[in-house]
Amino acid sequence: AALPLGVLHGLSRMFAFLAWYVFPYKPAVIRDSLAKAFPEKAPKDIESIRHEFYRSYGDVMVEIVKSASMDEGEFDDRMRFTNFHIVREKIASGTPAVLLAGHQCNWEWLLLAMSKRLGFPVDTAYKPLKNGWADREMLALRSRFGARMVPADRMMRDIIARRSVPRLIALAADQEPVASDRRHWTTFLNRDTAFFMGGDVIASSLDYPVFFATIRRTARGRYEASFELMRDKNEALAPGELTERFARRVERQIHESPPDWPWSHKRWRLKRT
Repeated sequence: AALPLGVLHGLSRMFAFLAWYVFPYKPAVIRDSLAKAFPEKAPKDIESIRHEFYRSYGDVMVEIVKSASMDEGEFDDRMRFTNFHIVREKIASGTPAVLLAGHQCNWEWLLLAMSKRLGFPVDTAYKPLKNGWADREMLALRSRFGARMVPADRMMRDIIARRSVPRLIALAADQEPVASDRRHWTTFLNRDTAFFMGGDVIASSLDYPVFFATIRRTARGRYEASFELMRDKNEALAPGELTERFARRVERQIHESPPDWPWSHKRWRLKRT
């Protein structure tokens, strides 16, 4: 983490080279997911996206490492926000709010930047890592600017216990839900896909406004996030409708920049019964 980001980006290119040429990193999983998501693309185009994914993924990994020691001024310059005031103003009115995002680009920097700039507490769910040292390091990194980390299996109880505390509840909710989660099924990237319904449950039971964050890479090691209100207070939605809105926005992001989503994750293991 003490190395300059430019040097770490050089190491990222080494990872991409090794993942492509020497020790292929999950090529079958990535190739299959891309081919089903983009059936109109030729095999050479699928391979091009896979190659760019290794570069993007490597960059994000070293940037996450660097965020533990990055100068705050440099961090502010590299992670820009547009219209974040709409989130801040909603919470300032006295209501907690939910923010949903996908694992697009550098999602860890999004959490850090929100907790640094919001002016209200930011709570987020996390799944403890099996390695104790790695778990402690990730908790320290994610809470560097005050984010409050809550184990995922205790998140709903924590939300209810703190339901009157004005704050932001941030959830990256595009990955595969666990078997015990309430889930919403939809077509996502041309496949039958289960989504975690946490945002739906919170919004319907506690009447919180829900925002979506879009993240885009503007240059290497530089990102911009924009925010939109997906569900306002007192807005009645059918069960699953909020999750459907979320899925469509994540899908739109992926189509805009395919290499910036984690294709190496086994997203489609759950099957509808």
